[in-house]
Amino acid sequence: AVVSTQSTGGEKDEEILQTMEDLRKNSVDIVTFGQYMQPTKHHLKVKEYVTPEKYKHWETVGLEMGFAYVASGPLVRSSYKAGEFYIKNILDKERGKQHDKR
Repeated sequence: AVVSTQSTGGEKDEEILQTMEDLRKNSVDIVTFGQYMQPTKHHLKVKEYVTPEKYKHWETVGLEMGFAYVASGPLVRSSYKAGEFYIKNILDKERGKQHDKR
């Protein structure tokens, strides 16, 4: 699975959507969105704190676009757990299908 992580906080919706479209066109399977936080005073300042509702919006959009998994929230830090979440998501779907057959 190919994964991309996006730190958000100040981008326009059109920019995020374009990035997501580009990622799908390039066979990215998993995308994660998290709040950019200024690590030190020598780094860029935070322009905007993204709302939980906006993160939920991007999760919904991503799934509708065909991403296999979207982790989207202010505390999502990187894609290091994306593989684990992806596998859990696939297993949960399979278990649901098996349960439906009964």
